[in-house]
Amino acid sequence: MSGTLSIDVFSDVICPWCFVGKRRLERALDETGLALTTAIRWLPFELNPGMPPEGMERALYRARKFGPDRAAALDRDMTALGRQEGIGFAFDRMQRTPNTRAAHCLLAHAARSGRAGAAVEALFTAYFEQAIDIGDEARLVEIGAGLGLDAAEVRAAVRDEALHEGVAGHEQDAGRLGIGGVPFFIVDGRWSVSGAQPVEVWREVLHRAHGSPAAVHGG
Repeated sequence: MSGTLSIDVFSDVICPWCFVGKRRLERALDETGLALTTAIRWLPFELNPGMPPEGMERALYRARKFGPDRAAALDRDMTALGRQEGIGFAFDRMQRTPNTRAAHCLLAHAARSGRAGAAVEALFTAYFEQAIDIGDEARLVEIGAGLGLDAAEVRAAVRDEALHEGVAGHEQDAGRLGIGGVPFFIVDGRWSVSGAQPVEVWREVLHRAHGSPAAVHGG
């Protein structure tokens, strides 16, 4: 049996758990053994909606939010977890925590040509593995051009008031759904998956959504 499954993903491109969650979902999709096509829609959820447009020095931001010792411990733990998921987190090279509104506008623009999946991967990679400031307009234009998007159109998109309002609208939708953290996945409009769940959990969800018995773990 074959079918198409819709998956809406609320996430932020500076959320490390969202990057981990993406990797785990991808692995689960590869391992289900189902003849399954997915339509994944990436939806915005700004972790720091009040962040200044120019962002903030990351060390200062993290120290204020967690305290310096806990911030360092969180980075160490996430770096170790990332290695297990094939992600090379470059926390030690990151200089700024960006405002992500413009990055979400780039995602919305990329979605118009079916390139949102490639765009979100490029943004995660740029920020987390290359320590690029994805709040910087010039860097966003470079990322968009790397996806084959017209540079001038990307520059216009990240400034587009309608796209900015669209991002805010989706975030209001998340609030109405009671979503308080990300990643948050809505599968086929019927099942919700909160957090970066293990591959085993995803396999069960995907089999259930597809209408097939879940595979036995380890079988």
